[in-house]
Amino acid sequence: MARKILTSLHSTAAPTKLNGDRTVLSVIKQIQPPIFLASRCGRKSAPAAYGGGLARRSVPTLKEDMMKTWLITGCSSGLGRQLAEAVAARGDRLVATARSTDGLQPLCERYPETVRSIALDVTRAGDAARAVALAEGAFGGLDVLVNNAGFGFIGAIEEGEPDEYRPMFDVNLFGLIETTRAALPALRRRAGARIVNLSSGAGIAGSAGFGFYNASKFAVEGLSEALAQELRPLGVHVIIVEPGPFRTEFLGRSMLTAAQEIAAYGETVPARRDYRRTNNGRQAGDPAKAVAVMLRAVDSEHPPLHLPIGPRAHAIAQQKLDSFRADIAAWRDISIATDFDTTTRTA
Repeated sequence: MARKILTSLHSTAAPTKLNGDRTVLSVIKQIQPPIFLASRCGRKSAPAAYGGGLARRSVPTLKEDMMKTWLITGCSSGLGRQLAEAVAARGDRLVATARSTDGLQPLCERYPETVRSIALDVTRAGDAARAVALAEGAFGGLDVLVNNAGFGFIGAIEEGEPDEYRPMFDVNLFGLIETTRAALPALRRRAGARIVNLSSGAGIAGSAGFGFYNASKFAVEGLSEALAQELRPLGVHVIIVEPGPFRTEFLGRSMLTAAQEIAAYGETVPARRDYRRTNNGRQAGDPAKAVAVMLRAVDSEHPPLHLPIGPRAHAIAQQKLDSFRADIAAWRDISIATDFDTTTRTA
């Protein structure tokens, strides 16, 4: 089947501007092979109401079997917004979600045939089910769920108060669980479906001042590994994305700090607070390149379970593996000899 290059997308599909004159799509062109840029246009239906109205579906074209339908949480900013823009620009169908959809209307207006938006607070019962229903009603199913919504918290374990750190677990972990549970019936009906769970380099290894955030992301890692085993026989793949520092709003609007500061932790935790102040907006990671890697993983016939993105994430993973192996080797002979002693019976 002949495939048209991305330039055949309708004229309203303007790529998102990033740093300088760069765009998400320009980065994807550098990273992806040309076949990845095949057009996925072809729907001729009239646009639906942006806030969740369902369009009457037209007769599918030959291109339609190449399109994926995505549901992405946390599309108001950061990697979630960048990914939503790239998904829409390449011609896939998208249900973009955020707690408020006001900022998503321009995206819907640029892609009226293939993008819908709906309010989704992952901590609010029923929101995820309504978003999944929108994907199925507007586009006939769901192929990719991206659990991106989340935020961070800085503070020593002793410094954090429950009303400070528990809301983070409600979003980063429990919200992810409930969104996934709501989407699983739809995903199981689609051969080759994908679940992309946003973890972090902080989900690979713990660090002083980041313990609560580490814990929320470690839980995402364990849950995702178990889910991957449950879904593998059904043909559904789980991808754990573990980004390092990227130039998004994460260290700004998406990061909270403990109100209490205990002097006893002066040699460790303040460095984390200082890192936030001095690196916000200066992170080395290019979010457009992170999104391009994520798209390539989703499109892969054999996607990875763990996907560290960026040199810092890879360094964290390598350091963790080296430290783990060193501990195992140093204590193996002692720690492995723990089974009940066996006695040999003689005739």
